[in-house]
Amino acid sequence: MKISIVTPTLNRRDYLASTGQSILSQKGQFDLEWIVVDGGSTDGSVPWLEELSRRNCRVRYTSEPDAGQSDAINKGLAMATGDVVAWLNADDLYADDTLAAVAQVFEANAGVQWLVGGYEVIDADGRSIRRSIVRYKRRRLARYSYAALLRENIIPQPAVFWRRSFGEQIGRLDTSLHWTMDYDLWLRMAKQSPPRVLDRLLARFRHHGTSKSGDFNRRQFDEGYEVARRHACGDRRSLVIHRLNVEKIVWAYRVMRLIGK
Repeated sequence: MKISIVTPTLNRRDYLASTGQSILSQKGQFDLEWIVVDGGSTDGSVPWLEELSRRNCRVRYTSEPDAGQSDAINKGLAMATGDVVAWLNADDLYADDTLAAVAQVFEANAGVQWLVGGYEVIDADGRSIRRSIVRYKRRRLARYSYAALLRENIIPQPAVFWRRSFGEQIGRLDTSLHWTMDYDLWLRMAKQSPPRVLDRLLARFRHHGTSKSGDFNRRQFDEGYEVARRHACGDRRSLVIHRLNVEKIVWAYRVMRLIGK
């Protein structure tokens, strides 16, 4: 089995090496390619990628202007040759033995089209933070249903993997979405096949001030609600609950800001 990991990046040299290390250090019964899609960085990322790709045949990269994160991910997925694919942003990390666990699930279960595992949130220095949010999502994910996903995005993006053939059937990321292209993809995938939920830590999401989601913005949650509306198919109850969940999340983040978390 071959696994392809796509990393979109733009001027993320500060974290790119640690992200790459968390990918390239993975060991197990699988082949690996790391595809980095650079949007035209000017911070030294490109020379670093050029040198790394010369030394490591598992690394491929491209560097050119793009139309944003979703466009970059779509480019990388189109380049991928693995049986299983995923994307890991340029400031996030995989846990030890993640890819071995993922390969084992897909090898042993031909009917599994995609899977999601556990995650933790870390700060700029790699310290675990926001543990209550992580525990909440873990509990919600353990009781996964399509209705639950419509009501709230309970799936942590860095901990998701899918068969490339399945992704090609589902289609590309929606480049019109700025924050919730992953949520739209999960809902499209879930309509075709439920995910296998893996009860183990797979990824670490880095929350910091310059990350896309680091600066809390209510618009991302409103965009998520509009995505849910696309897929609700008349399920008004789920939309009402989703809207209530938006208000709950917004107030929770406001409280965390007030107390400095």
